[in-house]
Amino acid sequence: MSPEILLAAPVMLPLLGAAFALLTRHRTRLQLAVSIGTLSVNLVIAALLMYWINENNILVLQIGKWTPTLGIVLVADRLTGLMLFVSSFVTLGVLIYASAQTISEHIESTPIAIFHPSYLLLVAGVSNAFLAGDLFNMYVGFEILLAASFVLLTLGGSASRVRAATTYVIVSMVSSLLFLVGIASCYAAVGTVNLAEIAVRMDHVDHRVRLLIEFVLLIAFGLKAAIFPLSAWLPDSYPTAPVPVTAVFAGLLTKVGIYAIIRLETLMFPESEISTVLLVAAGFSLVIGIFGAIAQTDLKRVLSFTLVSHMGYMMFGIGISSQISMTATVFYVAHHITVQSTLFLAAGLIEHVGGTTNLAKLGGLAKAAPWLAILFFVPAMNLAGVPPMSGFIGKVGLVIGGIERGSVLAWILVALSVLTSLLTMYAIAKVWNRAFWQETPEQIAKDKPVTPLLMSGSTATLVAISLALTVFAGPLIGYSESAASSLLERVPYLNAVLGDGAADRLVFNIDDAGGGQVAPE
Repeated sequence: MSPEILLAAPVMLPLLGAAFALLTRHRTRLQLAVSIGTLSVNLVIAALLMYWINENNILVLQIGKWTPTLGIVLVADRLTGLMLFVSSFVTLGVLIYASAQTISEHIESTPIAIFHPSYLLLVAGVSNAFLAGDLFNMYVGFEILLAASFVLLTLGGSASRVRAATTYVIVSMVSSLLFLVGIASCYAAVGTVNLAEIAVRMDHVDHRVRLLIEFVLLIAFGLKAAIFPLSAWLPDSYPTAPVPVTAVFAGLLTKVGIYAIIRLETLMFPESEISTVLLVAAGFSLVIGIFGAIAQTDLKRVLSFTLVSHMGYMMFGIGISSQISMTATVFYVAHHITVQSTLFLAAGLIEHVGGTTNLAKLGGLAKAAPWLAILFFVPAMNLAGVPPMSGFIGKVGLVIGGIERGSVLAWILVALSVLTSLLTMYAIAKVWNRAFWQETPEQIAKDKPVTPLLMSGSTATLVAISLALTVFAGPLIGYSESAASSLLERVPYLNAVLGDGAADRLVFNIDDAGGGQVAPE
């Protein structure tokens, strides 16, 4: 069997699983088995795809045997393979955690029958966005995951969740509208929405038109990735959702936006004229986000602001766009998906044991639940970038990339990166002192709820995987380096999608009306 045929599986399997989960909504155990089975098979397929991609460089599937010009094409290079694999084990771990939490806490107000289909739809949308070989299919992936996220965000129907979801919906609609405007503008300029063909034809478009299209798409993706100054919505939206939902949102949804920005800046608009804008946005994200985290008194809000801050690291690497900075960015994306999701699951365990995530009402957890202290401490130190953990490795690569660039702005970003890492340590230390070391509140001393093994076990598994990123950092860095080379060269992607030499045979001519047409040589 050709490995390319499996490219459709990460999208189709969760969609079929969602349908079966909805049909079995009255049989809770069967629905759970369907969901876990679907994501388990999805993880195996993602691992196989990652292996085959590493062997064959790029896999392409033309749906219905249509040409890329007319039909849907799914493309997976090394970056896509890594994103699919990391997202697969994170979504599976979070689903197991969510199922155990539902049973243990007797959450009757949450429509669990709807949770599983919505969750699987979210996974399908994320996978489709990663695999999309054209802008419109990527838009469809975004809309699938956003529709599912609207449902997941309001589970339980409390006033705070509905209020937060309202903000999230408005921001998402604005982002989607801008994305559509960008797609329409791109099609008007080059006559296609296929990413590979856009990359070939866009080089011949007037630079002012190119700049406008790039800027519109960047704003749309920046909203989804919560890059400053487009990040104000995130700290108010994520903390109100159920913990498993927040963990997936924090780990994956913002990275879908980052993934789209990487494609935008490496494939469609290489050597961008607005790289300075990217670096400035990265710097403000780093600083504003971490100062916001320090000012918070609720653990979930602390983690939400650190999420905004650490998106700045990835934007830093994209803005520098050198071999080493892009390698570090690819590595850091995989690291951050795992660590950020793990921290939110640990926050859910803290809430389960302590009854709250308000740091003023917590204390003594190191004595009451030493196992929980370990599950929080390890990913927290990883997030802060303590040597020799994967967070430190990724940040060192970004710093080296900034030093090699040598510009004043790059040096400022290097300084801000180091400062943000230190301030992250300070924010984590504040959480640790209040939640784990200060005097134990009476309610925690009297009531010590039993934590389900699956909740702590799934969190511990993700902690172990985050540590594995450090243990196997060498091979992963090598994989990330190959992914970065493919991203920056562009030619392997273009030849895989359009055929060998196809990029050289396409000549784009701008007509007087500002549109364009493809003419054969």
